[in-house]
Amino acid sequence: MFFSLEKLKSEFDVRVHWRSYELRPVGSPPIPPEYKARIEASRPRFAQSMKDELGVDIVFGPFGIDSRPALVLGKYAEAQGIGDAFHIATLEAYWQRGENISDRDVLGRLAAGAGLDAAAIDSAIADPAMIDLVDADITQAREYGLEGVPAVVLDNKYLVMGAQPYDTFVSAVKRAQAG
Repeated sequence: MFFSLEKLKSEFDVRVHWRSYELRPVGSPPIPPEYKARIEASRPRFAQSMKDELGVDIVFGPFGIDSRPALVLGKYAEAQGIGDAFHIATLEAYWQRGENISDRDVLGRLAAGAGLDAAAIDSAIADPAMIDLVDADITQAREYGLEGVPAVVLDNKYLVMGAQPYDTFVSAVKRAQAG
């Protein structure tokens, strides 16, 4: 999905505002084995779709990790004016290199690569103001009725759910721009 967003930004007048969402917050009940099996079974189709649509090779990161530290660090990166760089680096690490983005060493490397001070990472992740921003995003997602990712809301009117073909995003952007 983020590959499609980057392509959209290059072809249309589109601004991206990243929002936080936790699929599996800490303390969630275990995933039923049959549901996890369905998710695992759908991965090859998704990977092939990304290869066919955008020429991107997918290497899935670990399943069921705690994404909250990355989400909070993303808010910190946004506050420093380098949110896009951090978000893209984090998504590429997870989806293209199969890295564990809950690992502090991985986050430190990604943050430093995006231009953040690696020494500030632990304090940024613990910053109550950044945590509140993540919580506000999650609350807004619940108010919208969103229960999964990816989800793209265009012009606060048009929802594109799931990993969709690029043409679906183009159609939605054109509808949003037409008013």
